[in-house]
Amino acid sequence: MSTAARSSSTAARSLSWSHGVFTLESLGGMLGPTLFVLSDGRTVAPFHIAPWFSEPGAAELPGILQRLRGEWPCVPFGAAPDRIEAPGWPQPVAGGEPDPNPHGFSSNHEWHWIESAPDELALAIDYPAHHPVSRLTRRLRGVDGRPALEFSLTVEVRRTVTLPIGLHPVFRLNSQPGSMELDVTARQAATFPDDVDPSSIFVANRMLADWRRVPLRTGGEIDPSHLPLPHRTEDLLQLLGTVGHAALTNRPENYRVALSWNREHFPDLLLWFSNRGRSHFPWNGRHLALGVEPVSAALDLGTQVSGADNPISRAGSRTGWSFTPSEPFETRYSVSVDSLA
Repeated sequence: MSTAARSSSTAARSLSWSHGVFTLESLGGMLGPTLFVLSDGRTVAPFHIAPWFSEPGAAELPGILQRLRGEWPCVPFGAAPDRIEAPGWPQPVAGGEPDPNPHGFSSNHEWHWIESAPDELALAIDYPAHHPVSRLTRRLRGVDGRPALEFSLTVEVRRTVTLPIGLHPVFRLNSQPGSMELDVTARQAATFPDDVDPSSIFVANRMLADWRRVPLRTGGEIDPSHLPLPHRTEDLLQLLGTVGHAALTNRPENYRVALSWNREHFPDLLLWFSNRGRSHFPWNGRHLALGVEPVSAALDLGTQVSGADNPISRAGSRTGWSFTPSEPFETRYSVSVDSLA
């Protein structure tokens, strides 16, 4: 089992541009505190920073959780290959063990700084020699004249392989239920096949025609586009066939943050509702955030489930990307923030 990276070795660098400042961290390659200066002169911080990074015990958590924040890439995307046993889904593999690196080696270990242009920060991470992935490279820059960031991710592999992949932006939610609104176009949606957590409220293992009408385990339904949710819960919802754009409106703070990505690379969007549901450390019933995660994957069920025939692939969404050594994979995406009219 891999040893989790320790936050004591984490390095951070910050870079300013005409409309803000961002911080990039070596652990997980995560985007840290970021400020955007809007056209009306206000400064806003839409990305989430988990509260426990300086608390006792944080350094013993998996690397991905130690300083959970902002945004980072996940290669491969997902967690345990044997965690699900539900009708229509691939059955567990005998002897399968949980992945010691949830959301990939790069999400849990230290990246190193590489040469970059004056207006960008860049990091890379080399995977273990036995892994089909050899290296990830990540570059980030502010867009001159706009409150916006541009990202690039390059994946190099040692051998031909198909893996689930994803991006992992996490946005801050304010405390007033229903005061924020998520706008995404999708052809249908899928709930998680089982419990995400004992606090989960969405009915499990459903394909939905309208992602804004999710049935509840207690009866009735909920529109999860209005946030935060009015219930304590930890839930996942995959939106299938998206158009490569999502926007989150924060009415109390009078701004909208927009995420754009290449829908050919990431056809779906996984929504992570971390709505004060998990009660154990480090969550402690206080974690309030929304993950808006472009994916080519089957939820967060790992390489074995995403690589097999599954309900999401049968619904027409690709649940993995085929990499080849001769052609590095490169994708670009962006985040922008604007005041509400």
